[in-house]
Amino acid sequence: MSPEPIEYVYVQVADKVEQEIRSGRLPYGARLPNERAMGAEYGVAPNTIRRAVQELRDRGLVVTLPNKGTFVIAEPPVTPES
Repeated sequence: MSPEPIEYVYVQVADKVEQEIRSGRLPYGARLPNERAMGAEYGVAPNTIRRAVQELRDRGLVVTLPNKGTFVIAEPPVTPES
């Protein structure tokens, strides 16, 4: 059994959302759910989601527009066709 790396919960949530963005599940322009809905989805407090969204902004993956919401601004990488 390998030990899990110790990380803040907000970083773990940000990593999961980043995976959804990179996989295309959250496409360019998609609006993220509000803090309460995301908190319920990931089983964490709204303040944790707030920190996770800030982390995603710092990574350049999302932008928050006041009174509008938070939107994906990163496009998934293009994979070459075989």
